[in-house]
Order: sequence, then C-alpha cells, then structure tokens
Amino acid sequence: MERESMEFDVVIVGAGPAGLSTACKLMQLANENNQELMVCVVEKGSEVGAHILSGAVFEPRAMNELFPDWKEKGAPLNTPVTEDHIYLLNSESSSKRLPNAITPKTMHNDGNYIVSMGNVCRWLAEQAEQLGVEVFPGFAASEVIYNDDGSVGGVLTGDMGVGADGQPKDGYMPGMELRAKYTVFAEGCRGHLGKDLIEHFSLDKDASPQHYAIGFKEIWDIDPAKHQPGLVVHSAGWPLNDETGGSYLYHAEDNQVFVGLIVDLNYSNPYLSPFDEFQQLKHHPVFKQYLEGGKRVSYGARAIAKGGFNSLPKMTFPGGILVGCEAGTLNFAKIKGNHTAMKSGMLAAEAIIDALSKNAEAPESELSSYTEKFKNSWVYDELFRSRNFGPAIHKLGNFWGGAFNTLEQNLFNGNLFFTMKDDHKDYAQLDLASDAKEISYPKPDGVLSFDKLSSVFLSNTNHEEEQPCHLQLIDASIPLEVNFPKYAEPAQRYCPAGVYEIIEEEGSKRFQINAQNCVHCKTCDIKDPSQNIRWVVPEGAGGPNYPNM
Repeated sequence: MERESMEFDVVIVGAGPAGLSTACKLMQLANENNQELMVCVVEKGSEVGAHILSGAVFEPRAMNELFPDWKEKGAPLNTPVTEDHIYLLNSESSSKRLPNAITPKTMHNDGNYIVSMGNVCRWLAEQAEQLGVEVFPGFAASEVIYNDDGSVGGVLTGDMGVGADGQPKDGYMPGMELRAKYTVFAEGCRGHLGKDLIEHFSLDKDASPQHYAIGFKEIWDIDPAKHQPGLVVHSAGWPLNDETGGSYLYHAEDNQVFVGLIVDLNYSNPYLSPFDEFQQLKHHPVFKQYLEGGKRVSYGARAIAKGGFNSLPKMTFPGGILVGCEAGTLNFAKIKGNHTAMKSGMLAAEAIIDALSKNAEAPESELSSYTEKFKNSWVYDELFRSRNFGPAIHKLGNFWGGAFNTLEQNLFNGNLFFTMKDDHKDYAQLDLASDAKEISYPKPDGVLSFDKLSSVFLSNTNHEEEQPCHLQLIDASIPLEVNFPKYAEPAQRYCPAGVYEIIEEEGSKRFQINAQNCVHCKTCDIKDPSQNIRWVVPEGAGGPNYPNM
C-alpha cells in the first residue's frame, strides 16, 4: 500500500508542555502577522496527557507569558503552594526538618502551583486547537524523513497492523509521511528520534554527557483530616544510601496527594531496585502520616533528563530543532522543567516565524536566530546559575552537595566563578556484581507498599499484543552472556514495570521481555550497562494511559 503524505509548515512531535507551547506561540504570532500557517502536533499517547508524568510543582512564568489570561481561560492551576517542608531522612524512622534558610532558595516555591501536568497539557491542546493547530493523538512518529540535501523534512508515523513477525496483518495500514519546512522534536526525556538526531548531527560533541534519573509517582486519596492543600514536602536521605536523589509529597486538590521518589541513574550497585526503594520510602513516618488510611489510585514512572546547562546539546540542525526535555532544559536545582520546556518551545516558535517571514516559500534550512534568542532568555540565565547543582550532588553526595548548593545559590546567586562538571556516563557507573552488596528488600504489605504488577495495572498500560517488540536487543546474547555474569542482569531491577525477567526452564536460563508491561519510562535505554537495549515506539496509542498525572 502506498503511503499517504501531508504537507505542513511545521510538524511538532510530542504533545507535552514544550510541543504544545511551540504550537500555541506559532499560531499566536502568525495571527498577529496575518500569516497563514499550517501546524500539526503528533502524539503517541492514546490522548493528549496519556503519557505525561510530572511531580508537579509548576512555576507559571512561561504560562504568564504565553497566556496572560490563563485564569480566565480556565487553566487547571488550582492549588497554590502554601508551605514548603524540607526534611533530611536519617534512617527508616528518624528525620530532621531543615529550616528554609539553610536550603537552596531554588527549592522554595512561593508563587507556584501543585498541578497535574497531564491536565495542563490537555488544556494547552484545547488552546492550540482553538488557534488552528491540528492535534493528532494516537500517532507515533517512528522515523525521521531526510531530504536529498541531508536536512530533516518531517517524520513518518508508525505502521499499524504489523504482526510480531514483522509481516502485515489484516487491517494493515502504512504510516503517513508528515512533511514540513521545520520539524520540532518535543518527545520528552530520551526521545528515540531525538537520540538519533543528536548522534546523526553530532549535536552533543561540545557538551557533557546527559545525566538522568528515574522518577516515580503515585496518586493517593487520603483522609480529608490529613489533607493540607498547597503543602509541599521534599526530602533527601533514606532510603537511598550511597545513591543520590530525593523524594516528594505534594498536597493537591480533592483530598489527593502526589508522592514519589527520584533516583539518579548514576548509581553503582547493580542489585539496587529503584522501585523497591520507593516502596520502602512510604513507610517512613514523614510520608506514612499522610498515606496511612488512604488509597493508592495511580502509579507511573518516567526518566528525567537532569544534566542541565553543562549537558545541553546544540538544539538546531538543518530542518529542525529540539525543545524541552528532548534537549535537556530541565532545571534540577528547582526539580522543575515544565516552565523551561514551555519557554524553549516559545523561543523556537519565534525563530520559526522569523525564518518564514523572511522567505515563506524557501526559508533558511537552519533556525539560526534560535541560538541567540535562547542565550538572551531567562531560561539560559536560570540554567547557567544552576550549572553546578547536579555535579556537586554527584561528586559530594546529597549532604555536602546540598550544603555547597545552598552556599552557591543563597549567597552567590549561582554566580560562583567556576563550573563543576560530571563527564561520567550514567550507564558506565555500575560495579561488578561480585564487588557489590546484594540488597534484600522487604515484601510489600499491600497497604503502603506494593509489587510491580499491581502497580503497572494502575498505570492503565496497554499495547496491542501481536506487534513487533519495541524493546530491541542489538545483540540477543548479551543479557545472559555478558550482563548476567558481570552485573547480575540489572534490567530485572532497574525496570519499574517488570518488563525484563530471567526465566529458568529445565536447568537453563532464558531472558524474557514482557513488552506489554512497558510504561515508556526509557530507563532501560539509558541504564543498560552494555547499551544493548534500544527503545523504539510501539504502535500508536500503546503504553500507559495516565488520567491525571
């Protein structure tokens, strides 16, 4: 069957905060200039917001610029932050609340909101459609289209109705060519097309390696008597020992709290299970006091790009641009990336409009004005002032790294005269299993802590079963012949959804991939010590279906 082809001025891959902000700003500027513009957004989730997972304490700076009247328009920013509590968890039962004066000011949340970013994105999509953007959920961009001159010319959406053997089934539909003058890649952290583009155009040759964490989130309905709308709780320390990361609990609206743990993926012990660390966390009195007597209603996990300023790649290339977490614009000193993602998309829209205004029929191949716009923006300034936060934590640990960051942020406003860097790659940090201490985790009690499969059930994850596996092994022998003897095959533990198992049958071992369980977190693509797992998109609409994460 022949592929259909559609032509647009701009194609945007990903209906997250960056992609939707790009779309909205493009149409606002086009309308101001009486300029006709055809813009489409493709989203691999079954609906906008289905794959969005974020804490989230939301800083409204970019939203104020994009939609100054967002309150009148009904944006779902309903719970202003009322109080910040920051704890150091010393052990499984003890903690110390830290005065705000001795914590980095980037952790303070005056003027921010506790939100569901899934719902914020649904609202942004409504605004985009009202402005004239075409939004296509359920379509996964599977390949980059390159023009004859090597520039990006758009994307292919994935074929539908392909069997596990790679052959068309009944009802097969080939993917579409979505061609554009400019393609904006806003897939989020470790987007599979963005990863290929960074390699293809050597966009990261002058940057430190990107660093990542895995972030967990659960939504709980809690006892109204324990609910304090607007209370933000952050903590560091237990249950993480030598690992770096932190935890959170946000009191949202409707007697709900959002609770989660972030574990940096530069950890060294191959026996570590980030999922089980999170389940332990909820038994600590700081968290248990709110969750006890409540009901868990949703679960999810997602990788986080946290390299910050030092890891930013070149974002433009012929025919396209990376925005948001695809480019790594998250500010981990604030544990926030939605406002910076939105602004990076808005700046991309300005650069695209500039280029199309000069020559709409044959615009310049590369968005040359973007780099200057980005460097002159508050995003650049904010990321620059936070450039030492991650390296300090990685090199000095949570306590001393936190002390350094408090000094730098509170006394020097992020303007110390030197730049710390961490040029180690996260996947290369694992110790050999023979040199590591095995970790025995307590069994979940089914009240505060749970197993992986019951958790995945709450993520509403689903994939068409009879399709090619989207978790590709470059060499199928490596899990058992390399990763198992050297690292006790850590995929069994770093995956938060029970995708990877080693099955023993009649005295022999088999590596099994349960792709149906995949919540699209991308941790395997990042942390596999042999870099042997390649995450590619499954059929459109597959994966989690988060209602309000």
